[in-house]
Amino acid sequence: MIAAIYARKSTDQDLAKSVTGQLADARQYAAAQGWTIAETHVHADDGVSGSEFGDRRPGLARLLNALRPKPPFQTLLVTDRDRLGREQIETAYVLKQLIQAGVRVFECQAGGREITLDSPMDKIMLSLANFAAEVEREKGRERTFATMARKARAGHVTGGRTYGYNNVEQCSAEGKRLYVVRRVNEEQAAVVRRIFALSAEGQGFTRIAKALNEDGVAPPRRASGWAPTAVREILLRPLYRGEVVWNRKQKRDRWGVKKYLDRPEGEWLRLDAPELRIVAEDLWQAAHRRLEAARELYAFGGRATDRPDQQKYLLSGIARCATCGGSLVAFTRDYKRAGARGRFYGCNFNHKRGAKVCPNQLLIRQEKLDQVVLDAIAEAIDERILERAIEKAVQRLRRQPDRTKDRQAAIKAELPLLEARMRTVVDEIARGYATDTLRAELQASERRKRVLVAELEALTGRKQATASLDVERLRRELRRHVAEIRTLLGQDIPRTRQILRRLLVGRLECEAFDEGTRVGYRFKAKGSYAPLLPAGLSTPEMVTPAGFEPAISTLKGSRPRPG
Repeated sequence: MIAAIYARKSTDQDLAKSVTGQLADARQYAAAQGWTIAETHVHADDGVSGSEFGDRRPGLARLLNALRPKPPFQTLLVTDRDRLGREQIETAYVLKQLIQAGVRVFECQAGGREITLDSPMDKIMLSLANFAAEVEREKGRERTFATMARKARAGHVTGGRTYGYNNVEQCSAEGKRLYVVRRVNEEQAAVVRRIFALSAEGQGFTRIAKALNEDGVAPPRRASGWAPTAVREILLRPLYRGEVVWNRKQKRDRWGVKKYLDRPEGEWLRLDAPELRIVAEDLWQAAHRRLEAARELYAFGGRATDRPDQQKYLLSGIARCATCGGSLVAFTRDYKRAGARGRFYGCNFNHKRGAKVCPNQLLIRQEKLDQVVLDAIAEAIDERILERAIEKAVQRLRRQPDRTKDRQAAIKAELPLLEARMRTVVDEIARGYATDTLRAELQASERRKRVLVAELEALTGRKQATASLDVERLRRELRRHVAEIRTLLGQDIPRTRQILRRLLVGRLECEAFDEGTRVGYRFKAKGSYAPLLPAGLSTPEMVTPAGFEPAISTLKGSRPRPG
């Protein structure tokens, strides 16, 4: 008999055995029964709560996906049923799916026993067991909350590290860790005070981040330089004024699903901790007065620029800086002589984090870079090259073995099974079992059906296209398609962006250069002609026949520095 294994452990504090231990127990049990383990179906979720289901449990999701159209194993081994889940409705439905698929589920602990749903008594016992597991999970949550609240009131660390402090373990005489306390890190505390002082002087998050990066100040969390978001987080953290605030966030919702939610302010725990104060009260107040003034200014429309909020930039999110890999983004700058504002592209990392993170300070006029890129794309869409792509694709179509019929038969066999399963899931939902697992399964089945239907249509179209290929007609259609694209390029920014995203493979890489009298960007990209080919020829194997690479050739261009 072929057996699969599933193991789960929620956290390091969970009393259950480790995943490795659970797998070892399951293998030992299978060996004692004379069963063979299907190694490709040994699934585990380590560090995942029993209340999580669907995409949040990738190991369980893979196990359930293996049940269709027919499971390649006859039994499933778990240490105990709690490993499948600790939420009554979801766990019961997982077991139902397994048993309906013909898979027998066995617990390995205490000598092993089979979990069945053959009788009303089996079902009520399962409900009671799941109820007990859910009660235990709730009690565990309450115990954890009470322990953390005690630690917070005692001034002990309840989370991870915080910039400006060291976490210092307090141990017993035997060397066992009792708790962790914070101690001010003077080197980092000086950086915190500097951030508050710069803010009080009127500098914004971005300018402060750039100043820190310019001076080589090590950022928190091993990031690639200080970011404006990190500066903002420090300025808003009350711990630096000697106030501990605990219980601001709720980690899980009422179903036990991991989701960070804000708690009402009345549930927060506020404690004075003068020994942890880093920023003097007058400096804190000065910085926050300045932040509040900035909020009011923006709230009433202050510091408006000529850039409309909904302005679409052609290359935003499509182009990237070759120096650091950051995105090229669009922003406005003043012209030195004209007294007006213009739109430019520049490196986002240099703009937000400074020259220490990315030395590329080059700005280029939006309309100039846009136009050069569009010209290069139009030049790359050469009719002669595209016609050659069609000829190669047709040759390959005519040479390849006819596997279409077998694949069509396989798809036509799978679709009815898939549709029947979808009807079953819909019926379960209609009866009130609208669980996360059911919804995730229905969505996955719908996606699978769309893929199969599209593939079947493509195979049918390819077979018809091979039977009656009119190369001359294809050339005419191709010329018309290319003419339409050339007409659209640059006329409508959103549609042009869609065209670029379809044609380009990856992103447009822009490399800044300085050659004395010439300063600008060289850019390059690769793309595929597949979107331009007729549907029957645009499959990957058709557009990349041996010895031929249908990609947009390297695009190169340069523009001088704006000014």
